[in-house]
Amino acid sequence: MNLAQGVQGSNPVLNISIFGAFVVVTLVIVFRASRNTKTASDYYAAGRAFSGPQNGIAIAGDYLSAASFLGIAGAIAVYGYDGFLYSIGFLVAWLVALLLVAELLRNTGKFTMGDVLAFRMKQRPVRAAAATSTLAVSFFYLLAQMAGAGILVSLLLGISSTAGQAVVIAVVGLVMIIYVLVGGMKGTTWVQIIKAALLISGAFAMTVWVLARYGFNLSELLGSAAQRAGDAVLNPGTRYGVSETSKIDFLSLGIALVLGTAGLPHVLMRFYTVPTAKDARKSVVWAIGLIGLFYLFTLVLGYGAGAIVGKDAINKAPGKENSAAPLLAQALGGPILLGFIAAVAFATILAVVAGLTITASASFAHDVYANVIKKGKVSDSNAEVRVARITAVVIGAVAIVGGILAKDQNVAFLVALAFAVAASANLPTILYSLFWKRFNTSGALWSIYGGLGVTIVLIIFSPAVSGLPNSMIKGVDFHWFPLQNPGLVSIPLSFFLGWLGTVLSKEHNQDKYAEMEVRSLTGLGAEKATPH
Repeated sequence: MNLAQGVQGSNPVLNISIFGAFVVVTLVIVFRASRNTKTASDYYAAGRAFSGPQNGIAIAGDYLSAASFLGIAGAIAVYGYDGFLYSIGFLVAWLVALLLVAELLRNTGKFTMGDVLAFRMKQRPVRAAAATSTLAVSFFYLLAQMAGAGILVSLLLGISSTAGQAVVIAVVGLVMIIYVLVGGMKGTTWVQIIKAALLISGAFAMTVWVLARYGFNLSELLGSAAQRAGDAVLNPGTRYGVSETSKIDFLSLGIALVLGTAGLPHVLMRFYTVPTAKDARKSVVWAIGLIGLFYLFTLVLGYGAGAIVGKDAINKAPGKENSAAPLLAQALGGPILLGFIAAVAFATILAVVAGLTITASASFAHDVYANVIKKGKVSDSNAEVRVARITAVVIGAVAIVGGILAKDQNVAFLVALAFAVAASANLPTILYSLFWKRFNTSGALWSIYGGLGVTIVLIIFSPAVSGLPNSMIKGVDFHWFPLQNPGLVSIPLSFFLGWLGTVLSKEHNQDKYAEMEVRSLTGLGAEKATPH
């Protein structure tokens, strides 16, 4: 396929119309949902009114981000086997969330991760720390989604100027802010459910279409991809086997992906939207099924893009490997399928960004404003919700600026950095809180701030930021850390810091741990919990 035809063949008016229709429909739903958003519980946790299956679909909608759709399909198209390793890491991670976190977290918390930590520790310092790490993870994840928006814009609307792309990223940010301000968690959840249904059905349709081209013979498809891009795409090592460092980098990436999900604040917050811990567990099972199915589709889409569009055309397109899925849609069904897939990808970005924004704003308003600044003495929950809405606007503005700066990065790679921050700053603290009797405030602070600080320093001084042709900052080299993903170093170090901080402190509240253990395992008292 000629690249020029691929980009020029798209119909910007059609693409914008389909996306506009999605926005209008979802805004109507968000406004309807907002009628019942009166209390803090309604705004943060949708009144705990969603069933397990509904929440499972919403989790899939929240989790299947632009990284899953654009980044992984593109990575498989260009790198083959090594690209699929992202899918495996993202999926296996859910077993950690299901077995160790979902049910226990639902029983012990109220709205945020800070609630869980504050249950048995000193309120103000751990809530401030939890809010800091939540904002940091959300920021990294938001960067990836906004970068995805910029890539789609340049590919599908024919806007190649930096100013034009910046305007559209700003529009995406504004729509997302409206979702969060008006609908709260209930509106955001419905947007995620609709988006999950659209994304999975769109990916399914394209998967069937690709397989039909090859007589529903997967071997034929793989053979065609290998014929066009070389046998290397069917073997491990095209990206992570080039050198010893890249092999270690893959190990680091895998650890970050597998352990990161259980520490992602916007995923953790979804467990509070269901009425019981049983529903929380059921929602994770539903999410695993839908997410696993989707990643099987990406395998076919990635190799299909490699076989039909070609690696060279993908690498020359705006957004490079992130453009593989849209270019495949263009090759299969022309402008109409491309328009639908583009709208679904935009919807994906909007829904995930809305979920991240409401999580970050809830963490600031509930943990910092209500419990640190006001010391748990907020006269009226409307004041807390008002602060959450103001925070959402600020976070939206920061996300727009960050997205404009990061618009040329690989989306799946940016998300992997967010996972490394989540696995380092959040997961050790959550697991220690739930399972280690001796754990205390000092350990939590060392683990969160230490893990966050180490991870961010290693990212800044890694080849991801400088020193390589595809680094974020071009033309300079100040990297001294050899790995692109810091997980291999930062995650064990965060667990160690949590242990060290704990044993160096004499604080030890055994009664509170016993109470937390009973609640986390049985749910006793969870509904009446008011952790202030």
